[in-house]
Amino acid sequence: MGKVVEIKTQQTTASVADYINTVTNEQQRKDSTVILDLMKKYSGEEPKMWGASLIGFGIKRYQSPKTGREVDWFLIGFSPRKANLSLHLVFDLHKQADLLAKLGKFKTGAGCLYINKLADIDVSVLEKLIEEAVRGK
Repeated sequence: MGKVVEIKTQQTTASVADYINTVTNEQQRKDSTVILDLMKKYSGEEPKMWGASLIGFGIKRYQSPKTGREVDWFLIGFSPRKANLSLHLVFDLHKQADLLAKLGKFKTGAGCLYINKLADIDVSVLEKLIEEAVRGK
């Protein structure tokens, strides 16, 4: 077992609904509500704010394969950012290549899946990716 490291971004008691209501882009606000419902459905967890702008579901201890250090973080989550919706789904990109090929318009980077709006993707494929992330695939 590695050393548990406390990270800056922690779970807070702030209201998820209040945060989503501050999203100024109406489409992004509506899309955030849909993503919120999907992540709640597949994780079986209530959403919690992490820091000022991340919405997370569940909690999991992750271990760095390089350093052995461990951190407590949400199982899945998302953040409505100014430029896009940032979905934090921990899964193997190579194992999910077939699903990602069917998803639609998106980008990946830094462990996130970035989409501009739900209309750009196949939401049923997103549901499968969320489900796989929850199952740790």
